[in-house]
Amino acid sequence: MTTPIKTAKQIYFVTQRWVRPHLASFFALQQPRLWLLAILLGLIGGALGIAFRLAIGYVQWIWLGTTSEQVITTLATLPWWWPMIGPLGGGIVVGVILYFWRPLGRAGGVADVIEARVRESSSLTFRGATVATLVTAITLGSGGSGGREGPIVYYAAAASKLGFRIFRLPAAARRIALACGVAAAISSSFNAPIAGVLFAHEVILGHFAMSAFVPLVIASVVAAIISRLWFGEAPAFVIDPGAITISSYLEIPAFALLGLVCAAVAILFQTALIGGDWLSKRSGIPVWVRPAIGGLLVGLIALAFPHVLGVGYEATDMALAGSLDLWLMLALIVAKTVATTITLSSRAGGGVFSPCLYLGAMTGGAFGIIATSVFPDVASSVGLYALIGMGAVAAAVLGAPISTAVMIFELTGGFAFFSIALLLAVGIATGLCQAVMGRSYFHWQLYTRGIMLEEGPHKHAAQFIRVRDFLRPLPEGEDNSFDIASGAPWLRPTETLESALKAFDASEVSHLPVIETRTNAIIGHAHHVDALSSFNKALVAHSREEHS
Repeated sequence: MTTPIKTAKQIYFVTQRWVRPHLASFFALQQPRLWLLAILLGLIGGALGIAFRLAIGYVQWIWLGTTSEQVITTLATLPWWWPMIGPLGGGIVVGVILYFWRPLGRAGGVADVIEARVRESSSLTFRGATVATLVTAITLGSGGSGGREGPIVYYAAAASKLGFRIFRLPAAARRIALACGVAAAISSSFNAPIAGVLFAHEVILGHFAMSAFVPLVIASVVAAIISRLWFGEAPAFVIDPGAITISSYLEIPAFALLGLVCAAVAILFQTALIGGDWLSKRSGIPVWVRPAIGGLLVGLIALAFPHVLGVGYEATDMALAGSLDLWLMLALIVAKTVATTITLSSRAGGGVFSPCLYLGAMTGGAFGIIATSVFPDVASSVGLYALIGMGAVAAAVLGAPISTAVMIFELTGGFAFFSIALLLAVGIATGLCQAVMGRSYFHWQLYTRGIMLEEGPHKHAAQFIRVRDFLRPLPEGEDNSFDIASGAPWLRPTETLESALKAFDASEVSHLPVIETRTNAIIGHAHHVDALSSFNKALVAHSREEHS
């Protein structure tokens, strides 16, 4: 008969055999340190979100005498020419900052954080992020047309990079820590903790690994608590639940059509941003002069349409409330697109998420007015169509349908009233925009820097692994002379794995000399088998990180 002691020992040994490998993996990924760092990053992200919003308000107070987001209402009490003063003055100040402290000539954003996740040699620094955030606070506070999510994400990511260096985390954990800063920033800035977690997974990491989920949740929740203690728990857009209920399932075709219209607006907006950036780079105008010119142009637009100034939440609220007429909303779609393009291409600071919400609200609101006039007995409220438009345009431009849909729910405080309509419009708009543009706006920014994430991890590995990473150094005493003019194949240490593999295929040899071109001397040999091994290790590591 088995004694209780023997049974307990068996249970202990079986449990140890099963649990020990999992605990070893848990500690190998430095999860305890990562969780501790996530708490710290949540506190920092929450504080940064508060400080950034206050900074925007203080700059606005200098210009308008109020920190409220009711910019249109305030301007109605001021002289007709006043809307031009803020953007012009802000542009001049931003130009001075760019001239002295920002050699890259642009404020950082989400694309820069993705680049930092892809390659740690990126220019993401805490000093640079501080200047970039200051630039954006001045831009938005003075009336520049942009969003506040990009710079605060950039700043939080820079703090994360500083943190994981102190904690000495491995590569996979460092990438998760970077995403933790982003989750905290989104959660704090928009009072949307769930969307913060999903955005970090969907946009920054590009996967939904379980090893990343808990740290992201910790950082996002801590940041949300800090933000709510300061700003309160009210959502950004307060809407009557009765006004955002679907009247009839007969409206489903209308929501699908709205998704198509939102895709068109998203494509035009993204094309305008790309075109504006292209023209700015080739204009020949000094970088530090561009913000002043951009501020002047935005100010001129604001003389006719003050609704385009700043983040634009008041105008978005008007569209959700159905208080704007059809022709004004159609005009604001064009005006906001032009104003945001000018602001961002002039190298002033700002993100694209808030402008996307704005354009979506105007698109959906205009569509809703038409729908309710054609089918008055079936159509829902204009506010519902505006709300769905917000999610559809933003999801299409950002390439983040899941986190965007959830963020719309969190921004409005409702989860069940319009979920079917929102998901349908978001899906159609995102799919059509991807079909036409091929990539999201963030991935387009990365594409211009030679980073093509949409082509898969194999392309990334082939581009960023260098010959110097797998070459075998030349043994001491061996002849290192090489005649480049001989026509024999050779490689540089800085060449990519992709070019090395092509060279091996073309030469059909097992190894090639690696030449330091300054001295024309052999510093080692690159072996075909080592190149393939490096490629395989990178793919295995990527797969393990995605599924752990």
